[in-house]
Amino acid sequence: MVLVLAQFAVWLDNTILNVALSTLASPDEGLAASTNQLQWSISSYTLIFAVMLFTGGVLGDRFGHRRVLFTGLLVFGAASFWAGMSSTALELIIARGAMGIGSALIMPATLSLISVVFDARERAMAIAVWSGCSGLAIAAGPLVGGALLERFWWGSVFLVNVPIVVVALTGALILLPAARTTVRTALDPLGVILSTVGLGAVVYGIIEGGHKNDWTDAVVLGSLIGGLLVLAAFIWVELRVEKPSFDLRLFRTSEFTGASVSVMLTFFSLSGSMFYTSFYLQGVRGQTPFEAGLNLLPVAVGVLLGAPVSARLVRGLGVGPVVSLAMLTAAVTFLAYVRLDLDTAMVWFWLLMVIQGLAMGAAVAPTTEAIMAVLPQERTGAGSAVNNSMRQIGGVLGVAVLGSLLTSAYGSDVEADLAGLPGPVAETARHSAEATRQVAAEAQMPQLVDAANESFLHAMHLTSVVGAGVAALGAAVVLLTFRRRAKGTQPSQA
Repeated sequence: MVLVLAQFAVWLDNTILNVALSTLASPDEGLAASTNQLQWSISSYTLIFAVMLFTGGVLGDRFGHRRVLFTGLLVFGAASFWAGMSSTALELIIARGAMGIGSALIMPATLSLISVVFDARERAMAIAVWSGCSGLAIAAGPLVGGALLERFWWGSVFLVNVPIVVVALTGALILLPAARTTVRTALDPLGVILSTVGLGAVVYGIIEGGHKNDWTDAVVLGSLIGGLLVLAAFIWVELRVEKPSFDLRLFRTSEFTGASVSVMLTFFSLSGSMFYTSFYLQGVRGQTPFEAGLNLLPVAVGVLLGAPVSARLVRGLGVGPVVSLAMLTAAVTFLAYVRLDLDTAMVWFWLLMVIQGLAMGAAVAPTTEAIMAVLPQERTGAGSAVNNSMRQIGGVLGVAVLGSLLTSAYGSDVEADLAGLPGPVAETARHSAEATRQVAAEAQMPQLVDAANESFLHAMHLTSVVGAGVAALGAAVVLLTFRRRAKGTQPSQA
């Protein structure tokens, strides 16, 4: 339970901010954050989380996973308090990055300690519970955030982490084994720097491209090309380091590659969809944060059912058939977003969320177990870091790519309705549906609200098709990289 609680706080923070986005965009109740600042408030956390996971895994292998878990919880708790007290959007973005550092120390340690605490017979079910609870935290984030925003100010969505951290710290001190590896794994600071700079530049280019609606802009192109070059240098360096933090040699095993890529693509689609679903419920449908969180709760039900059931199905059918079918089902649910409109009955939305949760839970648990099964004991920290890094990289790119696509499509579609407005006002309104509604209220033009809703729906439908395609690609990757195994057969060792 200690390990589950520690990673619960981390995954909760991945999505709890979603229902607060509209509030943060408000100049009265929030920080008057722009659309790209909102994207960065999410991406600064997931980006730092993703790239620092390499170091978190290596530090656990070197100094002991219990000690690193304890340090990560302290950093995460302190940064959560800072985020809740932020006075500007920039300060919030920086504090969220600090939270990402704490999360990067926590996550590899929890998965590695599962490998230590549980034997091979119990490990698959333990990982299924771990994955299921991470899915529960992801789905519960909007509900908890909505409930807090109904009663308190937006900073409460971060301060809620503090008591969770206190309980987890107490349990870690009392219950967890203090064993540490005897392998003195070398640190890889150059790899961390290159991965952070490269991935950060790519994400910056994607977000700015959507914000400016101009992918030929010199800054956008320079960031994208420069980031890709730095990532190429990162790969070159990691392949030549004897014990790199992000061990690319693990990808020589087809099962490891298929599982890692499918996890990344799953979280790409999931994170992107969570970003625009919140705006759909609160903006288009006019729901309160709590109502929006409540309507996302069926996802948690699906995840809780999907994760443990998939662990049993894999024993008889193998990873490939189970996960590929789950991801294909997820792709269908993302595609079904094109049927959501201004007056869609919420019962259909709930059904869609349950099926989506089932598919996500059934996809993530078996792939995580497959990744850990090919790792030698002394590399579990680095290996779990790869697993969690692929999740977070998928989440970062999902918010950046799908969020930017949403922004670009919205700006193009609503532009004709803004023709009668002064230039600066029209430019402000074009950036998001929330900005258009604000302009409509100030200019007393209610017809602009209808235009904002229709343009947002058009943009969301287009974006959901892309998300569905990415999930379907993940299904194909799993099917190609996993072969059906007889009951009880384990993946080949790396």
